[in-house]
Amino acid sequence: MAVASERKIWPSCVRGLLRVNCRNLKTWLVFPPMALGVRATYSDGKIKAPPKPCAGNQGTQITVEDLFYNVLTRRKALKNRNEEYAKILEVCGRYAIHNSGISFSVKKQGETVSDVRTLSNASTVDNIRSIFGNAVSRELIEVDCEDTSLAFKMKGYITNANYSVKKCIFLLFINHRLVESAALRKAIETVYAAYLPKGTHPFLYLSLEIAPQNVDVNVHPTKHEVHFLHEDSILEHVQQHIESRLLGSNSSRMYFTQTLLPRADCSSSEVLKPAANSSAAPKGTSDKVQAHQMVRTDSREQKLDAFLQPANNPLSTAPREAPAQGSARPMEGAAGPQDAEMADVSAPVERAARVQDTAVPGGLRDSRHLSPEAAPPRKRPREDADVEMEEDDSGKDMTAACTPRRRIVNLTSVLTLQDEISSQAHARLQEMLRDHSFVGCVSPQWALAQYQTKLYLLNTTKLSQELFYQILIYDFANFGVLRLSEPAPVYELSMLALEDPESGWTEEDGPKEGLAEYIVEFLKKKTEMLKEYFSLEIDEEGNLIGLPLLIDSYVPPLEGLPMFILRLATEVNWDEEKPCFESLSKELALFYSIRKQYVTDEANPTNSQTEGSDSGSAKWKWTVEHVLYKAFRTHLLPPKHFAEDGSILQLANLPDLYKVFERC
Repeated sequence: MAVASERKIWPSCVRGLLRVNCRNLKTWLVFPPMALGVRATYSDGKIKAPPKPCAGNQGTQITVEDLFYNVLTRRKALKNRNEEYAKILEVCGRYAIHNSGISFSVKKQGETVSDVRTLSNASTVDNIRSIFGNAVSRELIEVDCEDTSLAFKMKGYITNANYSVKKCIFLLFINHRLVESAALRKAIETVYAAYLPKGTHPFLYLSLEIAPQNVDVNVHPTKHEVHFLHEDSILEHVQQHIESRLLGSNSSRMYFTQTLLPRADCSSSEVLKPAANSSAAPKGTSDKVQAHQMVRTDSREQKLDAFLQPANNPLSTAPREAPAQGSARPMEGAAGPQDAEMADVSAPVERAARVQDTAVPGGLRDSRHLSPEAAPPRKRPREDADVEMEEDDSGKDMTAACTPRRRIVNLTSVLTLQDEISSQAHARLQEMLRDHSFVGCVSPQWALAQYQTKLYLLNTTKLSQELFYQILIYDFANFGVLRLSEPAPVYELSMLALEDPESGWTEEDGPKEGLAEYIVEFLKKKTEMLKEYFSLEIDEEGNLIGLPLLIDSYVPPLEGLPMFILRLATEVNWDEEKPCFESLSKELALFYSIRKQYVTDEANPTNSQTEGSDSGSAKWKWTVEHVLYKAFRTHLLPPKHFAEDGSILQLANLPDLYKVFERC
């Protein structure tokens, strides 16, 4: 059934159907100028009675019943219903593409859903998308040429070099009639042979308008194939135009990026099993893995350079933990603290906050609440009823820095922050990070990693910042101490931060010396809480002497320490417990994350610093690969927004790369 919105379709359809042997042919016709519709019934090509007026929707409806009832030979030539219906869908779909201003609807009798449906206001590209899919429509190139000397005009759409199929799809209309032309098909495929892989073909939709007297339709009994006058000249003109359009489209390619991690049917280990055991399994019992689906890496393999740390690497010796404070005794087996030099703290800082010339709120309020339902039995009571010390030698309960002892934290605010992290975790991204194979560092901010047959670009800065934040929340009050070799005066660090233009300091904020003194006095009031919960130690003279140990073998970029001290005093919400822990953990995570501005000088050295900077570049690259990305596997719960904000991007996948290389 076809619903038409133009008059020209109806006479041609009826004339063609009247030549068909059928017992009943019914037509309904309604056009806009007509007040009523017209209904007519034909039998054996002759009208039964004069047309009668009737009510109906705008358009044309034609019903054919008992086809070839009196020509048994022709009726026996018909195949089964499904094959004949597929041919009807093919013809109707092609006419629907050609007649973009007409709505077509094709469905089986008794079915409610149409197999072919186009809208009257849809364009030709929309109809192609509806019938052949989005993969074809997004690779289309419009063609349009005319030659008055040859009396022909051509328009249509063809696919570019990015699209190819095993069988050529060729929609050819000459003077608005669906026909075939073997010569034209061969001429166009000759052009595509230089652009597509061997054995593949394009999608073509062409509409030619040729002077009727130049078209020979008496080539095939069904009038399906035609020839036309000046055929060689027209074919050459069409070839040249199509080749020029393909050359123009081949100068640039469009790639579709995907920020969302696609669903994987199986893990990388499951993909590896058939490939590893295919030689041992008998033929026919194991599924063969195609080359373009084969995973040739194993995330469990270790590299040799993981055991060969760069020379003069400050991370070569793992920082060790300092004794715990309070009533808890020092941990057994704890060695001396790791020294971290503070001599060169003159690099520019990234972010700062304006110091307000107003009174800063007081200390942290005592708003902790005990959760007796979730609290385990106490082994070593402490003065603070919400924090306990418990000895646990199991590996699963160790901190990210391999701390052998755990302090059970029952603070409601901390437990709430842990629940928020768990609820926002992305399972697919977590699986990808757990089973990835590290490829290499693009820059301090970006790195490449492979997962199964896909290559990803990962934002190391954002991932490391989220990692350290989660470690600070999950290992709350369970950190070792990175002891500084020389105490760092908080006053001098504050002055360094305020001297930097990015701090946003203005004369309205007051003298820098007064602000620096205020920061020292303010942080000295918080030393007990900072040391108890975050292992951030400041002595009575206002000197920074220790930083928390978050990951074994990792020292934060100390060039960012001045700005961290400034933000610690100005950006942390010290009034309420939960916002305080959350904002303080985020500031610490920002300071610990690897950031581009603190390694750029090492990664892009001058000629005079080439020798020393080569080792510096190797240091941060070794740290990123063997410390940070190793921690991503086991400790990071990637949040859902990483799949949407560009933190993890898919660059390529093996099946698509095979398609590209086949063209070479």
